[in-house]
Amino acid sequence: MAISTLARRKATTFLSSRFLYSSSKYSFSLTRGFASGSDENDVVVIGGGPGGYVAAIKAAQLGLKTTCIEKRGTLGGTCLNVGCIPSKALLHSSHMFHEAQHSFANHGVKFSSVEVDLPAMMGQKDKAVSNLTRGIEGLFKKNKVNYVKGYGKFLSPSEISVDTVEGGNSVVKGKNIIIATGSDVKGLPGITIDEKKIVSSTGALALTEIPKRLVVIGAGYIGLEMGSVWGRLGSEVTVVEFAADIVPTMDGEVRKQFQRALEKQKMKFMLNTKVVSVDATGDGVKLTLEPSAGGDQTILEADVVLVSAGRVPFTSGLGLDTIGVETDKAGRILVNERFATNVPGVHAIGDVIPGPMLAHKAEEDGVACVEFIAGKEGHIDYDMVPGVVYTHPEVAYVGKTEEQVKSLGVDYRVGKFPFLANSRAKAIDDTEGIVKVIAEKESDKILGVHIMSPNAGELIHEAVLALQYGASSEDIARTCHAHPTMSEALKEAAMATYDKPIHM
Repeated sequence: MAISTLARRKATTFLSSRFLYSSSKYSFSLTRGFASGSDENDVVVIGGGPGGYVAAIKAAQLGLKTTCIEKRGTLGGTCLNVGCIPSKALLHSSHMFHEAQHSFANHGVKFSSVEVDLPAMMGQKDKAVSNLTRGIEGLFKKNKVNYVKGYGKFLSPSEISVDTVEGGNSVVKGKNIIIATGSDVKGLPGITIDEKKIVSSTGALALTEIPKRLVVIGAGYIGLEMGSVWGRLGSEVTVVEFAADIVPTMDGEVRKQFQRALEKQKMKFMLNTKVVSVDATGDGVKLTLEPSAGGDQTILEADVVLVSAGRVPFTSGLGLDTIGVETDKAGRILVNERFATNVPGVHAIGDVIPGPMLAHKAEEDGVACVEFIAGKEGHIDYDMVPGVVYTHPEVAYVGKTEEQVKSLGVDYRVGKFPFLANSRAKAIDDTEGIVKVIAEKESDKILGVHIMSPNAGELIHEAVLALQYGASSEDIARTCHAHPTMSEALKEAAMATYDKPIHM
């Protein structure tokens, strides 16, 4: 089948019903038509994060008169300003420091000492953020997106009141409104975040000193990444997690290897542990802990505590009640397969709707939503959204875990290949990790791919494309991969799935 034909077929496949709520009462945006008045927009986007700014640019590219409203005053949302981008900058900088301390000598690079200049490191992070936010503003100008800096609130389904950052107020009108306000840090009962001793991820990205003892509450993506940053810089890191496992969405076998890798980096884990209280003291922070199932309490002391218990949709103060937009118990906005809410002309994307709270998922939501508004066929499949933990080694995955495949009662095969047997990994002396491919037994169709390795987040996209187009493990195994590359490990794992690997 030609790719173009397959692409057209895929365009008729919409979001998984696991994440969306469809009903005949939900509106299609085209019933509202497009703007004709000079003061009215075809599309108004509330929120300038990854979902919002991408939706705004795509709408403008499709010829729709578009305005984007952003309360922060800088574009990019949480991801660019206090999330994905600054954390990756610090992860890279701290990794360079750690490599200089522990690995450079193995490669014949020696020096008397190496030290951290924390202000300079933070300056590099801030420079990256600033350059990218300005870049988005440039894209808005290039694509003729009107940018309003301020807090938007619904007056009606077609009118948004904006309290501008300059202190004024204006009303923005639009035929189609897209809510893309993202998410906020999820707090824990009885814990007050002061962003000094008890911090959220935002505060953890802006510490002015390296804490001697850092306790991370929550063993998800963000907690492990921030724990890695400060652990590399010298902090004693302890991760406290209520559940029995770290990163619950991860394949169990890979998760165990990942935890061992982090423990080798001196990260400590207290699983099945409940945080009873967190209190700032004169010298630091005191945590009272007990087993999740109940039992004797213990005290843990730290200099800084990072509360990383997840995120919640940011939907308060938007006037959703005023226009009657339906939400679920978690505060997520309910939409149909075209991202339309129950209110005609009002749409929602990204972290405010059900589905994975990931920047790249929000971007895909934004493109698909605008395509629907423009009368085209949008497409996104949440089962094909990759996840990445940007530690070292990184862990990346797409599709189903082995546990999920088992629970579905599917006959399957597994192929694995360790990076210890990969030539490129050997050459750079960075061999910790594995590729795991899961395929349906009879058809050999790939169901899931899980990678733990350096730069796993870059390697996973071959697997994403394979799953997107229904490839088999043999398809990957018979695809020529350049040598020597880390990507050959995926080829070998695919060979192990349907036949036998060459180099193991």
